[in-house]
Amino acid sequence: MERIERTRSGEPGGGPAEPAQARGGADGSSGTAASAPARPAPLASFAYTAADEEKRRGVRRMKTTATGLLLLVALVYVLATWAKNAGVGGWPGFVAAAAEAGMVGALADWFAVTALFKRPLGLPIPHTAIIPTKKDQLGASLGSFVGENFLSGDVVRGRIQALGIGGRLGAWLAEPDHADRVTAELATALRGALTVLRDSDVQAVVAEAITRRANAAEIGPGLGKMLEKIVADGGHRRVVDLICVRAHDWLVLHGDSVMDAVQGGAPGWTPRFVDKRVGERVYKELLRFVTEVRDMPGHPARASIDTFLTDFAADLQTDSDTRARVERLKTEILGRAEVQDVIASAWASVRTMIIAAAEDEQSELRLRARASLLTFGARLSTDGRMQAKLEGWLEDAAVYVVTRYRTEITSLISDTVASWDADQTSKKIEAHIGRDLQFIRINGTVVGALAGLLIYTVSQAFGA
Repeated sequence: MERIERTRSGEPGGGPAEPAQARGGADGSSGTAASAPARPAPLASFAYTAADEEKRRGVRRMKTTATGLLLLVALVYVLATWAKNAGVGGWPGFVAAAAEAGMVGALADWFAVTALFKRPLGLPIPHTAIIPTKKDQLGASLGSFVGENFLSGDVVRGRIQALGIGGRLGAWLAEPDHADRVTAELATALRGALTVLRDSDVQAVVAEAITRRANAAEIGPGLGKMLEKIVADGGHRRVVDLICVRAHDWLVLHGDSVMDAVQGGAPGWTPRFVDKRVGERVYKELLRFVTEVRDMPGHPARASIDTFLTDFAADLQTDSDTRARVERLKTEILGRAEVQDVIASAWASVRTMIIAAAEDEQSELRLRARASLLTFGARLSTDGRMQAKLEGWLEDAAVYVVTRYRTEITSLISDTVASWDADQTSKKIEAHIGRDLQFIRINGTVVGALAGLLIYTVSQAFGA
């Protein structure tokens, strides 16, 4: 019995805890084949911890109890057999039979429990040390079991339908406190995302997207329709009024410049006083013309402007040459470095504005987000069609993930188990379930004794 207990508790003399082929050599290679692929390093999270050692001490206490019970029934068997051989009639036979069967049950269950984690008595008995030697197969089987029974489309759909996510989510979001919490979390996520993004990368993407979109769309017809509508509605007249006012004011302030320009363009053979008189005359006529256009809504020049704009709007829509010129002008403008800088710098302004709004609890952005969440939650909690639609999306997404990535998910289980060290795995599992397994030994002792007593009683009754 001392030999048995040393084996079970892992003391010296108990034999190897696992077969040689299940252990690697000192250099980490396999003990049986030098060409065997190296195992992944054990996961740090699976290391044997102080908490595991505490549980293992509890297992040892239960082992002592189970072994003590075995020793007790063995002692009872010896005493009962001695009394029977000494001529004591009656009870010694019954007690000896019960004790004998109890020992058999205890030893059988000891063997079964020990065989899970190591070789009983160190003997190479087939189908023992199951966990160390069959760890990888158990991991693969566990992965297959999970894939077949938990990662199937029908199981996922049934589980999501049973949860009633739509109604529960709607009721949760309809609570103001919850809406505030979600709004705050979204603001934090948005602020974090904008902080992580590199301005240069975003600016390049924004500039490229705007430029590509502008180059892809012809703007001539659109501009023509807009200009046609503006002229038809008289919206251009304020612009004409403004131009006339500014032109009049400029002429009043820069009359000398106008007259000098006229004189400078006169032929060299004309007398200077003639040039001066011509310049003054041109200036006065120009000032009079601009003044009349400014003060007379029905001036013929205004009608000419209307006609010109109407014709230009039509050419923008129908004349291929005009449209081609507009496109070339658009390309030239977009290609200028100044324009690209303006487009790219727009991101900086937008980013600053969004971050400020996300940080301010009373900003319009957060208030609108909160109101939208409350409205959405209230509607989702009562609208069955919306609930069904949302749950349908969730079901489809979940089924897509589990069916498309089922192999990867199950291989995560099997690969993780394969990466565990066999000895550490055995010790850790025994620390967690070994205490309950020792109850099997105790139960085997008690049940075996009762069964032996019953068998002996029946045999005595029929034998009499």
